[in-house]
Amino acid sequence: MKILNIVGVVATLLSSNVALASADLAKSKNCMACHSVDKKMVGPAYKDVAAKYAGQKDVESKLVQKIIKGSKGEWGQIPMPPNVNVTEAEAQTLVKWILSQK
Repeated sequence: MKILNIVGVVATLLSSNVALASADLAKSKNCMACHSVDKKMVGPAYKDVAAKYAGQKDVESKLVQKIIKGSKGEWGQIPMPPNVNVTEAEAQTLVKWILSQK
């Protein structure tokens, strides 16, 4: 029983660190200049992105490409410019974090 409790605590700590690391990654890549977790700014709030794409198949790869290549028209007339400073692996981390927002 103690082992299960320890495993649960470790899993919680690891997931918390991943969430914090992803928020830090978003800040370091200047994503937070246009986005926030819970409020629309220049771009949509991450919780709104998560809600819009919830349950869609292949959405992670689609959003990774939007981060890297940019997009326009999905959230209004202001385009999201390409983010050339984000690697594909970083974009995948960001997308997983964004889609976990509630």
